[in-house]
Amino acid sequence: MTDLPPTVPFGLPSDTGGKDLGVFMPMANGGWILSKNAPKLDGSYDYNRKVAIAAEAAGLDFIMAMAKYKGYGGEIRQWESTLDSVLMMAALAEATSRVKVWATIHTILQNPGVAAKMIATLDQISHGRAGLNLVTGSYKGEFAQFGAWPEGVDHDGRYDLAYEWIGAIKRLWSEDKVTMHGTYFQLEDATSWPKPSRQPFTVCAGTSGKGMQFTADEMDAIFLSGGDPVQLGHASRAAKETAAKQQRYMRTYSMMTVVFGETDAQAQATADHFRAGLDEEALNGMLRAYGFFDREQGGKENAFVEKARSTFMAPYVLGTPETVTDRLSELFEVSGTDGLMLIFPDYLTGVPLFGQEVLPKLRERFPGRVPEVAHG
Repeated sequence: MTDLPPTVPFGLPSDTGGKDLGVFMPMANGGWILSKNAPKLDGSYDYNRKVAIAAEAAGLDFIMAMAKYKGYGGEIRQWESTLDSVLMMAALAEATSRVKVWATIHTILQNPGVAAKMIATLDQISHGRAGLNLVTGSYKGEFAQFGAWPEGVDHDGRYDLAYEWIGAIKRLWSEDKVTMHGTYFQLEDATSWPKPSRQPFTVCAGTSGKGMQFTADEMDAIFLSGGDPVQLGHASRAAKETAAKQQRYMRTYSMMTVVFGETDAQAQATADHFRAGLDEEALNGMLRAYGFFDREQGGKENAFVEKARSTFMAPYVLGTPETVTDRLSELFEVSGTDGLMLIFPDYLTGVPLFGQEVLPKLRERFPGRVPEVAHG
């Protein structure tokens, strides 16, 4: 067996603060705003390369790309054009030298032997900056189009599959030969070289009961949903407590869209302009993908629909750089989360401004370090 070097305290260089701050890359057309009035992001590699270089220049810690295979349509044709996550991040690893590069892989689409080699290759290209965002798959139409939806495997069953999947990958990253007879995957004297130079960072957005347990058992970090600091704090503590029962430390992250303005009123006016251009067809396409039209909607779903009509696909903060700094500081202080993945309507203006006006103040306010990661 070949032991991997342990991951050093992830996140930040020794001369920066204690929160991991990164960018959710715009690798799909339309970005994360369902509006005809939003900036026209094309999701191209050229645009993403500029964003990655801007993120590194701004002093941010990581960049991450989702994996998406079916869009939501509408007049704006939301997310109908998307890049491959791993290939794009490998290219961006060459375009950068410091930011961590996290790629997304769906467990039901990639054999663990293939995925292990893909991330090990990303590790080599990036010189140890590679990360894996694991997604178990929840939108049937996205995978059924390829004949890849595992019929008869329910939500919890997809996490059972994920346990086998990540277990096989960790063994392939560290052992000379792997034999495994699972319910979903079979390995016979399987080999995978080269090995990663260090344990790649792993993250998942499993927030259901089974999903959180899986993430606490196997991953280094969890993405939590929601932008309310108090509710986010409850979720963060629950996640950390679940990991602590396994004698592990797990980082907790959330997402936030940042809309800047020269004044708070101007930022609000920009958000109102986006709302006025809501693409109803694209919204319905998103809700259909989430399965909301497959069953009678309850209060929770109605609340989600109401929120989605804001056009923002993630929680958002509006205002001047000073206001954004204060709001994000409050989010960290109240929630106790370890990091934030950022979205911008226009990344090429938003990322540099965030780096110049917001990031230095957040580094000053949160100078601590998070504990060492305990890998499972």
